[in-house]
Amino acid sequence: MKILLTGASSFTGHWFARELAAAGHAVTATFRKPAADYPDAVRRRRVERVVEVCTPDVGASFGDDAFLSLVKEGKFDLLAHHAADVTNYKSPDFDAAAALANNVRRLDAVLAAFHASGGRRVLLTGSVFESGEGRGTQGLPDFSPYGLSKTMTAQAFRSYCGRAGVHLGKFVIPNPFGAWEEPRFTMYLMKEWLAGRKANCASPDYVRDNIHVTLLAKAYARFAAQLPATPGFSKTNPSGYAESQGKFTLRVAEAMRSRLGLPCAVELAEQRDFPEPRERVNTDPVDAKALGTSEAAAWDEMAAWYREVVAK
Repeated sequence: MKILLTGASSFTGHWFARELAAAGHAVTATFRKPAADYPDAVRRRRVERVVEVCTPDVGASFGDDAFLSLVKEGKFDLLAHHAADVTNYKSPDFDAAAALANNVRRLDAVLAAFHASGGRRVLLTGSVFESGEGRGTQGLPDFSPYGLSKTMTAQAFRSYCGRAGVHLGKFVIPNPFGAWEEPRFTMYLMKEWLAGRKANCASPDYVRDNIHVTLLAKAYARFAAQLPATPGFSKTNPSGYAESQGKFTLRVAEAMRSRLGLPCAVELAEQRDFPEPRERVNTDPVDAKALGTSEAAAWDEMAAWYREVVAK
């Protein structure tokens, strides 16, 4: 297929782009600016890695005139909208309404142009932290204002895609981790261990869903390839390690000890406060063997990246 992908400079987007290309698709990836203009070294290198295997389109943002021209002229089979407004996404002051406006900018015009050029499949990335997604406690509310923005984005896409006569596939991601990731929990663990320190898990009793990003990307490419060209809606909620954060921390430590040659010591705190829902996980376990990948290889790649790139 000819695929137009947004959000390819992100951690997951970079892996999705490369996996789609590896599966034989012709991928055009949009970027707001050239690789050299990104201030973050890891993001710069991610963009460079995408450009190695995809056709870049620099300067277009979803819904603007340049993006509409690209959609009209590209004759794409699949529009994969992975980009989303994530500015200060962890903040309780995150502006969900503004994020929604950015995520669905001129969506009706985009879909009209896409349909007119022969496109019949749209793939939207969702989040397990949206309202009603996954399995968990407290009635599956929006996890945060960012989660609310993703919920409203998905609702808008489903409505507009239905009216445009295109099939919408929704790929709901949990917590991906691995090489080329953003500074999140697993990066904290690895940096502590590589510095010879004991790592602490402050919230060991939360049950979350962590998945190797390489496995997630395989699942994404397979889902994209299976989307039908007839109007309708499809969804998948790929799940990895659905377990307590304490158990996951111990899992990472065990996997890294032999690979790093370090003790990878861990301290699990006694968790007394639960401002977030205690459990939130996805519902569709992913079979790594069926997708042609291995758990050991994913751990190997993660260890090698941290040792050779981040540690220095």
